[in-house]
Amino acid sequence: MTSNSKTVFIVDDDADFRESVQWLLESTQYAIESYASAQEFLDAYDQRAGCLLLDVRMPEINGLALQQIMQDQDIRLPVIILTGHGDVPMAVSAMKNGAMDFLEKPFDDDVLLKLVDKAMQEAEQRFSQLGEEQVLREYFDTLSRREREVMELVVNGNSNREIAETLGISPKTVEVHRSRVMSKMRADNLAQLVQMNNRLQG
Repeated sequence: MTSNSKTVFIVDDDADFRESVQWLLESTQYAIESYASAQEFLDAYDQRAGCLLLDVRMPEINGLALQQIMQDQDIRLPVIILTGHGDVPMAVSAMKNGAMDFLEKPFDDDVLLKLVDKAMQEAEQRFSQLGEEQVLREYFDTLSRREREVMELVVNGNSNREIAETLGISPKTVEVHRSRVMSKMRADNLAQLVQMNNRLQG
């Protein structure tokens, strides 16, 4: 993932502030987009990799509420909170909700630039994991209903005999389904299949 494929999203209802941050970030290799409200951002966001510079105190949907929506929608952008002095308790709450860091306005330009670089490194990991999970989901979607039943019982530690009794099929049939599950999921061994299942359960 190159710098040019990552975007800094700025969400702040203060137009002058958005403009000044955008001007500062134009010295970086990242694409930059700014939004006057959380809803504007949500309407436009299309799962691109990057990070989010987020004001906490905004009308309608504030920064904390946007964080919750992002969690609900599995939006994995690292978040840096930009806050006024009086909003520090809210910023601390945002950190508890998973924000990477927060900066009090006005802040040092170099500090922001370093935080954005750090957030982009985090984004690299998060979006790489997202890609891997999508591939796992595609593998899982190729399993038949019976194969999914067998997989669930296998990862929960059941033997072929126990699976056969639970599903009312022969141990030989279980072996066939189990082999197909391993093949379709591209799993080399049981431990790997368990890890895959854990990631699918998320």
